[in-house]
Amino acid sequence: MQYQNVVAGKFIRRPNRFIAHVEVDGQETVVHVKNTGRCRELLVPGATVFLEKSASPARKTAYDLIAVMKGDLCINMDSQVPNQVAAEWLRKQLPEALIRREVTWGNSRFDLYIEVEGRKIFMEVKGVTLEQEGLALFPDAPTIRGVKHLKELAACIQEGYEACVLFVIQMKGIRAFRPHDKMHGDFGEALRAAQKAGVRVLAYDCVVTPDSIEIDRPVTVEL
Repeated sequence: MQYQNVVAGKFIRRPNRFIAHVEVDGQETVVHVKNTGRCRELLVPGATVFLEKSASPARKTAYDLIAVMKGDLCINMDSQVPNQVAAEWLRKQLPEALIRREVTWGNSRFDLYIEVEGRKIFMEVKGVTLEQEGLALFPDAPTIRGVKHLKELAACIQEGYEACVLFVIQMKGIRAFRPHDKMHGDFGEALRAAQKAGVRVLAYDCVVTPDSIEIDRPVTVEL
C-alpha cells in the first residue's frame, strides 16, 4: 500500500476522535485522523506525524494523519488500511485464489472471503497499533463489534467453512501478539473460544515507512 503526497508534521493536540492540530511548515493546521481509537500512547505533544495531502478540494481538512513516530518506531495508524494490505498480501500469497472483500454471510459481513483449491474461508482483519514493551495488543478500547465478529466466525465453521482472524500489526519490532485482556476481557475470552472452535488466529507485522505499509512476517500469538 503506497500513499501519495506525504508530508511530516509535529502533533500538537487532538480535541476529538476525528481531528487533530498539527504543525506543518511552521503553521498550525487541522487534520483528519484516520483512526478513531484512543491512540493516547501515540499522539503525544511534539511527536512526529505523517500526513497525506487530500486530492479533493472539497475537503474541510487538507490532510489525513496516517502514521506517527514512537521513538525510533514508525507506526501506521490508518484504521482504514489493514483490509487493503491484507487483500494485497493474500493476492501475492495465493495468486490463483478468488478473493472478495466485504462479503455477506447470513446476518454477518466479513472483511474477506477466499476460495482456493476447494476451500472456502471467511476472514476478519483487525489492525493493531498498540505496543507495550515489544508486545502488540488488541484492542486499545472495548469493542463489542469485535466480540460479535469472533462469534460469527465460529458459527461459520459449523456450516462447513473455514474461518480466520488476521491481526495486522501496523509496525515492526514486535516479539508477540496478545489480546488486551486488561482493556476488554470479553474480547480475549471470545478470541480463545473462537480458536477452540476452530478459528485460526494469525498475527503478522508490517514494514512501515512514512508513505507505505506492507504485511511482512508472522508474529507469535500468545493467548
